[in-house]
Amino acid sequence: MPKFEINNLTKGKIDKGFLERVGKKVLKFIKVKMPEISVVLVSDAKIKELNRKYRKENRVTDVLAFDYGEIFICLPQAKRQAKELGHSFKKELTILLIHGILHLAGYDDKAKGDYNKMVSKQEEIWEKIT
Repeated sequence: MPKFEINNLTKGKIDKGFLERVGKKVLKFIKVKMPEISVVLVSDAKIKELNRKYRKENRVTDVLAFDYGEIFICLPQAKRQAKELGHSFKKELTILLIHGILHLAGYDDKAKGDYNKMVSKQEEIWEKIT
């Protein structure tokens, strides 16, 4: 199983142990071939900068995953989405972490069919680990 590392680059408080436990549970279901996964919690400005640089999209997004094992989660966006969707911040962080790990495992969500397949897998994992 890959080593799991979490870095919070925001002032927001998060339970790193919780995220690490979730990440390890997800990895039991999904085979990811890399020695280490790094989860970085960032601000709106940082995720927008990364999204613009690597995806040519000049907007805030919730999660970005890079092939070399790094997942960026936008903490303020996760809080907004949790409120919008009417569930807890912890649930939203869990879903975004699952989503990022699925990307590392090769899942893609650009085409509608692929997106639906990815969301279905995401929900399946959510059900199994909670």
